[in-house]
Amino acid sequence: MFNSKFGSIPKFYVRAPGRVNIIGEHIDYCGYSVLPMAVEQDVLIAVEPVKTYALQLANTNPLYPDFSTSANNIQIDKTKPLWHNYFLCGLKGIQEHFGLSNLTGMNCLVDGNIPPSSGLSSSSALVCCAGLVTLTVLGRNLSKVELAEICAKSERYIGTEGGGMDQSISFLAEEGTAKLIEFSPLRATDVKLPSGAVSLIANSCVEMNKAATSHFNIRVMECRLAAKLLAKYKSLQWDKVLRLEEVQAKLGISLEEMLLVTEDALHPEPYNPEEICRCLGISLEELRTQILSPNTQDVLIFKLYQRAKHVYSEAARVLQFKKICEEAPENMVQLLGELMNQSHMSCRDMYECSCPELDQLVDICRKFGAQGSRLTGAGWGGCTVSMVPADKLPSFLANVHKAYYQRSDGSLAPEKQSLFATKPGGGALVLLEA
Repeated sequence: MFNSKFGSIPKFYVRAPGRVNIIGEHIDYCGYSVLPMAVEQDVLIAVEPVKTYALQLANTNPLYPDFSTSANNIQIDKTKPLWHNYFLCGLKGIQEHFGLSNLTGMNCLVDGNIPPSSGLSSSSALVCCAGLVTLTVLGRNLSKVELAEICAKSERYIGTEGGGMDQSISFLAEEGTAKLIEFSPLRATDVKLPSGAVSLIANSCVEMNKAATSHFNIRVMECRLAAKLLAKYKSLQWDKVLRLEEVQAKLGISLEEMLLVTEDALHPEPYNPEEICRCLGISLEELRTQILSPNTQDVLIFKLYQRAKHVYSEAARVLQFKKICEEAPENMVQLLGELMNQSHMSCRDMYECSCPELDQLVDICRKFGAQGSRLTGAGWGGCTVSMVPADKLPSFLANVHKAYYQRSDGSLAPEKQSLFATKPGGGALVLLEA
């Protein structure tokens, strides 16, 4: 197909995996550790550097139209999260890192088998893949950590205020192990999942593109505002605080104690912009221009108490999960499953990032043998991840398929009915032609 598109053959290939987040949802952008693993599904790009400044992108999926531009004039349209813009994010990140004005052109054919808008990070895999493609074409070197940090920053060009988990696991993943990813400084620690259980992914078939909706960025701002109000309550320099983790670090107290501070400092009723301004002693204009992101300036209510409670409790669950994996007690699978179930409840009730289909799918997975099941990824659609004892796997697959996917009204398209077991896969890499 490369030859029919470009009349030549590729010089090298780059792959970057999708990921499933086992536990630790919506807390990376608050500064807290998360526990993902790479999945075997990935984005693969065939690349031919060219002598001109033309960047030509094609996709093996006919739903994604071809795109071409000058490599020296990268414009990313935030109003339309089109597929090629994710490629441009990765390219622009590397270009800016090295301060290059003249980039060489290239022909790229993109292929991928990560279900799009499913919460398995297909968009970040494309950003990472594009970053690695650009680095390779330039003949430059960066560490995996540097690449992850550049790609995390550059994905924000599309308008999503993400935290860096997706890009980090895409580069730092290793086959056979999940990773505890910590931020500032970025590092990854192996976490061995129990051998007697399988990680199972089920797609709710509800698509959610986080760059196309404001749900995600509103949550980021609610966490930012909660951090500022908690800091003010504790007489810290609140205007310098951006993330909930910073409040805990400055106070030097445990996550459990932070939950008690949240109870004291914030009320469960939603806050309006006026009340937030009164609490912080600032004007509405200052709130809009100095704290809120452009796409959240017109939001009328912010649920600060609920979001902070989710983040601090979820951060504690991640650390507990890692501890159980290290200590490996006899009832390990049951204990880990309980943490996953608590995580889903918190995502559903406190963070409000689930949806009826995800809740239904989680219930079905638990009913048919999952010890734990939860939404994974941003939520509002996408996939669930379940921990299923290995001996229950065949009956689990058959029963879940029947209960969720074989609807009497035939409303779910067969190609979206993805239900699969996955093992921790390896990270992004370059494959050179022999």
